Amino acid sequence: MRFVMRSKIHNATVTEANLAYIGSVTIDLDLCDRVGLWANEKVLIVSNTSGARLETYVIAGPRGSGAIEINGAAAHLISKGEQVIIMGFEMTDVPIPPKVILVDAHNRYVRDLTDTASTTLSD
Repeated sequence: MRFVMRSKIHNATVTEANLAYIGSVTIDLDLCDRVGLWANEKVLIVSNTSGARLETYVIAGPRGSGAIEINGAAAHLISKGEQVIIMGFEMTDVPIPPKVILVDAHNRYVRDLTDTASTTLSD
């Protein structure tokens, strides 16, 4: 069994970082639906801006809001305005194609990157 990337939101912009909030990352539910992320699912967040990496869980944000909000202690690592990649993983014994999307600076869907993310290893 291996952990395999299943979901990825690429180049999202953090719209809020709130130390006082009780944990997690709030993600626009439209984006969650596009890549198959669920509320309370564990995700890895990587900042393209600072290089910080953290694990947390998803809170579904309002549809169409473009919300990508880093909450609680994670806001010490990733700030408002940073560009991030959000990834979900699955433990499996077979390769699975990930759902990968690119968003713009307002976290609006731009295009599907699934085909470019589904690479296979060759000899």
